[in-house]
Amino acid sequence: QVQLVESGGGFVQPGGSLRLSCAASGRMYSINLMGWYRQAPGKERELVAQISNGDSTRYADSAKGRFTISRDNAKNMVYLQMNSLKPEDTAVYYCYIFQYETNRDSWGQGTQVTVSS
Repeated sequence: QVQLVESGGGFVQPGGSLRLSCAASGRMYSINLMGWYRQAPGKERELVAQISNGDSTRYADSAKGRFTISRDNAKNMVYLQMNSLKPEDTAVYYCYIFQYETNRDSWGQGTQVTVSS
């Protein structure tokens, strides 16, 4: 089982930036996907960005050009740098990992991001 703990959420004005961090612990296998989903009130959870252990990335259209995902395999960390934030980015952001060895995913508890003037 993998435990994920997010940090870095908060309140920011439109146009501002935030950096989310996620620390993974527990039984980690080398081949995996890590990433971020978000869920706004009344909406379904949606993929924001994901990154493989080989640093291949995938972004939601809404995140392209503004968000950057990165990871530090030695520290079992994944990050999401969010720039040019918009009110529609307001949501709870969840870190996740999918491990091919076990065919299982794990989720963090979520961190709130609020973008408002």
